[in-house]
Order: sequence, then C-alpha cells, then structure tokens
Amino acid sequence: MTTAAAGSPRTYQVRTYGCQMNVHDSERISGLLEDAGYVRAAEADEQPDVVVFNTCAVRENADNRLYGNLGHLRPVKAKHPGMQIAVGGCLAQKDRGEIVRRAPWVDVVFGTHNIGSLPVLLDRARHNTAAEVEILESLEVFPSTLPTRRESTYAGWVSISVGCNNTCTFCIVPSLRGKEKDRRPGDVLSEVRALVDEGVLEVTLLGQNVNSYGVEFGDRYAFGKLLRACGDIDGLERVRFTSPHPKDFTDDVIAAMAETPNVCHSLHMPLQSGSDDVLRAMRRSYRSERYLGIIEKVRAAMPDAAITTDIIVGFPGETEADFARTLDVVREARFSSAFTFQYSKRPGTPAATMDDQLPKQVVQERYERLIACVEEITWAENRKLVGETVEVLVAVGEGRKDERTGRMSGRARDGRLVHFATGELAGQIRPGDIVHTTVTYAAPHHLNADGAPLAHRRTRAGDAAEAGRAPRTPGVLLGLPTIGAPAPTPAPTGGCAAT
Repeated sequence: MTTAAAGSPRTYQVRTYGCQMNVHDSERISGLLEDAGYVRAAEADEQPDVVVFNTCAVRENADNRLYGNLGHLRPVKAKHPGMQIAVGGCLAQKDRGEIVRRAPWVDVVFGTHNIGSLPVLLDRARHNTAAEVEILESLEVFPSTLPTRRESTYAGWVSISVGCNNTCTFCIVPSLRGKEKDRRPGDVLSEVRALVDEGVLEVTLLGQNVNSYGVEFGDRYAFGKLLRACGDIDGLERVRFTSPHPKDFTDDVIAAMAETPNVCHSLHMPLQSGSDDVLRAMRRSYRSERYLGIIEKVRAAMPDAAITTDIIVGFPGETEADFARTLDVVREARFSSAFTFQYSKRPGTPAATMDDQLPKQVVQERYERLIACVEEITWAENRKLVGETVEVLVAVGEGRKDERTGRMSGRARDGRLVHFATGELAGQIRPGDIVHTTVTYAAPHHLNADGAPLAHRRTRAGDAAEAGRAPRTPGVLLGLPTIGAPAPTPAPTGGCAAT
C-alpha cells in the first residue's frame, strides 16, 4: 500500500542541510526523482510519499539535528503506510548502517558517491519492505550526468570539480567526498551554455577548492582560462565562484577576474585563522602574509572588489595572542562579510583528538569579540556605498521583511544584499530582472535603496519566474570513460564550501 492515490504519481520532498554543494546535490536529487515519475509535494504538504534528507557532517550538531527530525517523522510515517524516508549526503556516508540502527523506520541510506541510485533503492526498499543501505567508496560517474531540477530561474550552480586533496585537520570532507576529480572545460562550458539557453543570467562555479581546478589534467592555469572562457558566452551576465584556497591562488586568476567583464568583482576566500601557528596546526599551507598579499593584489586590480571569508574561533591550542592576530588580519583585510564559526569537535578529524581543547566559555567570549570586530568593519565598508548606484539582480526570498516594508531584494554585482523600493514599478519587477538603484542606507549586513529605481530591465529569467518555470538541465555527459550503457549510480558535487 502507498500513500499516493491509485494511479496518481508519488510525491516527494527534499530537505537540505549544509553548504552550496549540498544545495546543488539536492537539485540533482529532485531531477532524478522527477525523471522517475515523482512529483514535488506542495510546501504545505506534511505527508509527502517520500522525504529525502540530504545531510551535512561538517556543521555542528548535524547528527542530533538529523535524528531529531527523523524522530518527528516516525509517527507521521506510522499513520501513512507506504511513506518512505531516505537519508543521503555526508552524514550518511560517515554513519552508514548506524542510521538504520538508530532510526529503523528509515527506508534508504545512500552516500555521497551514489546519488543516482536513489530511485532504484526506493523501489527496492518498497518491494522488499526492508531498508536499503548502499554506500560506495569512490565516485563512479560524475554527478553532472544526472538530470537536474534547478531551484532558480536566474542563477545556477555548476560543479567544476568534486572532492578535495587537502588535509585540513578540522575537516572531514575529503574522507567523505574523496580525492579531487575535475571536469573537462568543454563539459563545464556546455552546462553553462545550457543554463543560459534556459534564461539563467548568473552562474556560480563550484568546487571544494575551485582554484586547484586542472590538477587532474595537469594544467595549473586551467581555472583562469575557464573564467575567461565564460566571458565568451553570450547572455551570461554574472560569473561567481566558490571557494578558492589561498595556497592555490595565482596571479592569472586575478587577471582573469579583472579583465573578463561578466566575472563579478567578489571573492570568497576562507582565512580560518590569522595566526600562523594556528594555520600550521590546521594544516593550512599558507600564512597570514600570503593571504593578505592576495587581497592586496586583488584590490590593486579591482578596487571595488568585495572580499568575504570564513573564520574559525577557538581551534585547539589557540592562545589569546593567536586570536588577537586573527583580529589584526580582519582589520587589515577589510572584509565585506565573514562567516564565523566556533570550533567544535568533528569525530574522525585529527583536530578532535588534539590536546588543549578550549573551554566553551573562552571560545564564546572570543567569538563575540570577533563578531563585533567584523560588524564594525562591514558597516564602515557598506557606508562607503551610500549615494552610489548599484546594479541589482532581483532575487526571491532574500529579504525576510520585504512583504512588510514593500521592498524587494537582490544581489549587487559584488554580492552585497540590497533591499530596494520599487516605486511606481511595484508589480512590474520580477525575480530575475535587473534593476539599477541608488544606495540610501547601509547596515552591517545589507544595503537599502529607498528611492525609486533608476532603471528596470525585464529579462528572460524574469519571464520564466513569472510563468512559474524553473530551468531543467538534462545530464551533461563529461567524457569519463565507460563501456556500454552508462551505470545508473552517479554521485554528488564538491563538499563543504569552506575550504
């Protein structure tokens, strides 16, 4: 017996945790399920036929959050025979059969290397009335061979690599996502063109370490070349990428950013710590001087560049002097935004067994000082833009107060969040359209533009949003050697975005 009415398609819901790579993986999970005949459940539907959890093993308390949500679903499933629950992603790769042991009402567990198996595993579990656990140890087929149901009409993720060759002591991603595998440039560009043909204006190139791209085929300048090639794609208005590793940052990438008109002058480059001693303990193979040197070169080539980062506070052995050095680097770098994290143990990482684990109250106090320092700087940097005209790609869901304030929201070319008044154009501006407006107010995390827009350009992405169409891209074949029919067991993208 199934929860779907006789003859009607089964419905599904995907719940995503973690980084951009997981968000993109979930687009592929949705594409796979829809190709298999499933229909996305309405947001208000509390009883979809299939619930898929796409998990993260990097974020704090990831396992508690998963098992808590699985617990909430247990009585729902008990009342609806035929309902299925699947768990995939990094936590599934790590915990494997433990998930079914702790939550025996789960039907399917699949890993980071076999997303493509999900529809088959669901069918098998339903037929056998038993849990199916399938975890592959290595990538068999690159994930972009999978169909994808894109979530945005105007912006798309494109994976250029999966996996990571680094050995940062705080990170479990390489053991869960595997060694780096690179796509061929022509295959990446084919997927970008397919998105643009669907009306997408902005593409973000994704990789656990995007600027080491080319390591598999022996071209250390491949990433800069790829950025320049994106500049030749008609209709592609914005190119972003995340996340680069400072150790692999080369001058040719800075030149490509500065000289390619559609590459945005925004850079997300994880710092993690400003202390060389802590960076050494983290096995981050650069030092603060090298990091600041990259920023200096970026700003020399692109004075308007907005630079964002990731910072971890309270790494084992971090002294007050180490933390003070992090604050010094933050002040010197003048970040436009920073994702800040309190260090917490991740089982399976070298850092989890290090001596000198810091007390929670010490980490919390340093974290609060870091937040205050970052916000003082981001607010000052944002105030410099008051009175400036910005180009905004209108988004959906970016501004939580938009309905109450009558504003809409979107991202400037440098990535800053802008809330803007629509003036007489209320009702005419759609997500995916382009607006030019003047900044009237700055806050630490966003800009306001409360005057009437100076210009509004309707786009194909806006047309698609108005019509309720989301781009769908078929599998993009990547030239990986195969014999006979393609194997039906592909995998996910990248890993945690914070490299």
